Amino acid sequence: MSSLPDFGIFTMGMWSVGLGAVGAAITGIVLANTDLFLPKPEKATLDFLEGIELKTLGSEPRKFKAGELWQRNGAVIMAVRRPG
Repeated sequence: MSSLPDFGIFTMGMWSVGLGAVGAAITGIVLANTDLFLPKPEKATLDFLEGIELKTLGSEPRKFKAGELWQRNGAVIMAVRRPG
């Protein structure tokens, strides 16, 4: 009989924990740096942009429809949706 303890179970457990950590790290890197599981953005139509109500900033706030911006002149519009 040997007086040394059997480390086989301990070693197998350490390999399992190590492989799990490596797998979690690789999965985290892939998900953080790609857009594989994110929904694709939709393009805003002109009708949708015209109907958006805008507010001015400053002392006298004024509300108007976005279509008024390009009634007389052309305009470049960028629509950004803030989360929250």
